Amino acid sequence: MLADLPILGICGWSGSGKTALLEALVPRLGAQSLSVAVVKHDVHGLELDRPGKDSDRLFRSGADVFLSSPEEHLSRGHQGKGPGPFPAEFSGLARRYDLVLVEGHKDTALAKVWLLGAGESAPPAGVPGVLAALPWDSDRLAAVSALLADWLPDQWRKPAVFGCVLVGGRSRRMGRPKHLLTKDGRTWLERTVELLRPLARQVVIAGAGEVPESLALCPRLPDAPGVEGPMAGVLSAMRWAPWASWLVAACDLPDLSAGALEWLLAARAPGVWATLPRLAGAPGVEPLLAHYDFRACALIEDLAGCGQWRLSEITASPKVFSPAPPPELAGAWRNVNS
Repeated sequence: MLADLPILGICGWSGSGKTALLEALVPRLGAQSLSVAVVKHDVHGLELDRPGKDSDRLFRSGADVFLSSPEEHLSRGHQGKGPGPFPAEFSGLARRYDLVLVEGHKDTALAKVWLLGAGESAPPAGVPGVLAALPWDSDRLAAVSALLADWLPDQWRKPAVFGCVLVGGRSRRMGRPKHLLTKDGRTWLERTVELLRPLARQVVIAGAGEVPESLALCPRLPDAPGVEGPMAGVLSAMRWAPWASWLVAACDLPDLSAGALEWLLAARAPGVWATLPRLAGAPGVEPLLAHYDFRACALIEDLAGCGQWRLSEITASPKVFSPAPPPELAGAWRNVNS
């Protein structure tokens, strides 16, 4: 699992320059609008607070403590408590950050760069996942930056693509379920599923309603409880397969095309958590023919937790992009209500 996520170890013996490299690398990544978490491993223990302070007393009483101020926040937890062993926490960070850099953890099975010390010619035998070994006197910042330029986009494309078709709207203006309307001898629902299948490992139908017999084996997902509108179907799908990269399509897009779906997938890139297109001249974005990376689930869960049901609200995050589709593809976003 860790090998498929954008988690990179910066490893080497004490004094090999790990912290100095990270101090130079993180600002360069920030200039590329990438959010970065750094995990530091210290076998000698951590000293994060002054003995006697309220937060230290609470920590020593057995609580995990979370500190915040207007400009920063800090969490201090006990090993063996919380979400799981330390490597499992790496994957949790990968749901909230574009890149996780781990200083240390040489024996953990994740991709890593080994910093050779003076007089050292190779990493120790048995260290897993070493992508490169960088000599003491080399330009390590340039080498790691070049490695990331190739490796990071590949990591972002590794999550399996799943497709989700949203059904179950009231169709009051149409007078009958839109997903069962026909075009060229097929229901709109069947056509949408057929367009998604070549691009997706699995296609699911989210929402309630009758489906054609030809789709009887297609997984059906109930709406997420307590959530309203299309967000209920999208959130249900993302909870069902939490590490998938989701292509979402509503059932009322009779001009949906394979080209539009391929364009959405082509927009995947480090730092892009979701692509909600904005059509030329349109006042808002299009969240119901869109791509949602698994990281976008955190943004949607945050909205749902506040009782905000409009998927378009996630565009408040700088991680959500709203490019205009090419004019020849824009018709795919035409929805029909009457």
